[in-house]
Amino acid sequence: MRITITSVFVDDQAKALSFYTDKLGFVTKHDVPVGGEDRWLTVVSAEDPGGTELLLEPDKHPAAQAYKKALVADGIPAVQFTVDDVKAEFERLSALGVRFTVEPMEAGPVWVAVLDDTCGNLVQIATQP
Repeated sequence: MRITITSVFVDDQAKALSFYTDKLGFVTKHDVPVGGEDRWLTVVSAEDPGGTELLLEPDKHPAAQAYKKALVADGIPAVQFTVDDVKAEFERLSALGVRFTVEPMEAGPVWVAVLDDTCGNLVQIATQP
């Protein structure tokens, strides 16, 4: 058994695609219309294009919206990505205008930072030794 796709609920797929590709550096894997304005829209790491896909899933269901709001209110990231150096990534993303809710900090054996994806989610980046 393998994880091939996981998802994050977003309030605007076009805005999410721009953020996750232009700011975070992911690349589009699939962009398929599925009716109306919704798309089957996935991105992958540019470093691992055959790896796990992240589905940028519309948050139209009321439960998805409530879930996102509750996580953000409690400061809980919806997803985590591993980076080589949290401090360097913080500097790179900050220069691109990305807003962080938690600046780089040591958390036991890892360094973490938390950013706002502009689509209703917090995203944690982490460096693991």
